[in-house]
Parts: sequence; C-alpha cells; structure tokens
Amino acid sequence: MHGKGCMEFEGNWGRPEHSKRFVDIILADGEVPLREVSKANPQSVFARTVWLRMWVHALGFTALPHLGGFLGWFFTRKEVPTWFEDLKKPSWRPPNKMFPVAWTTLYTSMGYASYLVWKDLDGFNSQAVVPLGLYGAQLALNWAWTPIFFGAHNLKLALIDIVGLYGLVLATIYSWYPINKTATLLMLPYLAWLTLASSLTYRIWKDNPEKGKKKE
Repeated sequence: MHGKGCMEFEGNWGRPEHSKRFVDIILADGEVPLREVSKANPQSVFARTVWLRMWVHALGFTALPHLGGFLGWFFTRKEVPTWFEDLKKPSWRPPNKMFPVAWTTLYTSMGYASYLVWKDLDGFNSQAVVPLGLYGAQLALNWAWTPIFFGAHNLKLALIDIVGLYGLVLATIYSWYPINKTATLLMLPYLAWLTLASSLTYRIWKDNPEKGKKKE
C-alpha cells in the first residue's frame, strides 16, 4: 500500500463512499504512516479524518501525565499547609506556588513529546516497546512519588523513588534521541527540574529523621 497504492486511490479520496472504506483499511492494517497519507490530498474526507485522529491522539498523549497531577492534588491540598510546613527545608527551596505551575508545564511538554515519538514510530509496535516502555515506567514512578511523600510521609522511600525516576528519565531521553530530537529537547526541562526535586527530597529526608513515618 506504500507509494503507488496511495496514488491509485488519490482520485477517489474526495468521495465519501471510497474515503471511509480506505480509512478503515489503512487504520486497520497500519501499513501506511498516517502522517504521509494525510498530506497527499488535504481537502479530502480521508485526509480530514486522518488529521482529526492525529489531533485526538496528540491531545490524549498530552493530557495523560496530568492524571497523576490530579491524583497528587488530593494528597498535597491537605498536607502542604500542615505537615509539609513543619518540615525543615533548605533556604533555596522554591516557593509552594511555583510547584503546580512547573508541573503543569512539564506534564504538558513530556506528554506532547511522547506523542511525537509515538507518531514517528507509527504507533505501538515492536520498535516502540523500549522508548515508550521507559516513558511509561518513569511516569509511574513520577505519579507514585506524591502519595509516598505526602500521603505516607515516607521520606526515605520517596528519595528512592525519585532516584529511580531520575535514572528512567535519563534512559528515556537516550532512547528518544535517535527517534525525534524535538521530543528529546522537550524532556530536558523535566530533567532539570528533577535535579532540583531530587536534591530537595534528599535534604528534607536528611534534615527530618523524626518525620519519616506517618503517625497512626
């Protein structure tokens, strides 16, 4: 279906009865990269359908990391003004208001970056196992940190979690570089913020040994 096959259908793409059938075929067998097919005739029903699906995928990938942010909010909204305020913290700690702004930006950038990688790999396939698997693993550790730190008050486990997260993000960036350099660049602010967050977690754990367990 590559090349010649696409051109043979070009004259019929504007006709709904042919466009819908061709969309179903292409999306079912996955032989033709959607980003290539959609450029051939941007005015056709088929091309519009492809672009719509691409936008839906882009929005889905971009929104996915924010699910962990909403989960974390249930823990931080009560613990930040109470338990967290009582902890000993270094003077270079960013103000509390900066954290939601930073994470909203970082979740958006990493989510869109993952979409770029998924798109360049033409979806979920054998080539996507490592780059998207690493991304999913780091996202899981990212989401787990807030319940561990703010929910369980387990400072040591939170430190272990964020060190593992840092390593997975490095591995994710390394695996993405040959696939999409823009996606790699979008992950660098995240890595920089994790450097700060890891240092902060370490200092809080070290300076608050008596706060390392949640009281029953």
